Amino acid sequence: MSFGEIALLAFGTVFLAEMGDKTQLLLVAMAGKYKVRQILVGTWLATILLNLLAVGIGAALSSYLDLRVVKSVAALAFFWFAWSGLRGGDEAEEEAGASGRFGAVAAIFASFFIGELGDKTQLTGIALAASYANGLFANAAAVFLGCTLGLILADALGLLVGLLLKNSIPTGFLRWVTFVIFALFGVLNTHDAAGRFFPAEPRLALYITAGVTALFAAVCLATILLSQSKEKE
Repeated sequence: MSFGEIALLAFGTVFLAEMGDKTQLLLVAMAGKYKVRQILVGTWLATILLNLLAVGIGAALSSYLDLRVVKSVAALAFFWFAWSGLRGGDEAEEEAGASGRFGAVAAIFASFFIGELGDKTQLTGIALAASYANGLFANAAAVFLGCTLGLILADALGLLVGLLLKNSIPTGFLRWVTFVIFALFGVLNTHDAAGRFFPAEPRLALYITAGVTALFAAVCLATILLSQSKEKE
């Protein structure tokens, strides 16, 4: 196959694999919290690095990378993003602005990178590279180009949806939508991590997930009550 054919195949495969994926929803949530420029820089950097890993050394790393740790870190990160949005809208935005644009970009990069690491789109890139690279740099470059453009375009649609919601839905409601999306990702990654730690005990994994979710809910409730008490003062 030619360079263009391989790139087009990789583009179409990754684009379809990403449609409806969790990172598209993640971008919907990000649109309600960060500036478009910050989102684009953070997600594009993560996309480039993810596809470099997939096409270059991703196949080798997959044999040694402990996804239990990755999923656990991802759960904590998504819970933190959800909780941070509850600390009183304007105050949270001021803190985000005070942390600087690079802090926001780093947060976006980390959440997107962790969300996609080991996901089906990265595994698709690894499979395509294994099938078509054959030690040829041009073919590997074609797979990288196609995978990167496919992921960027698919996630751009998620960002567009988020921006439309941001402009047409009240800020308070959108903040709760953002909270639900991030919290849901936290719960799903917790269950995934628990299932990987205890593959022979699905019920135990479910109990762990329920316990962590309950603890997170208690922390969020305390945060809301504390925020309301400060507003009354």
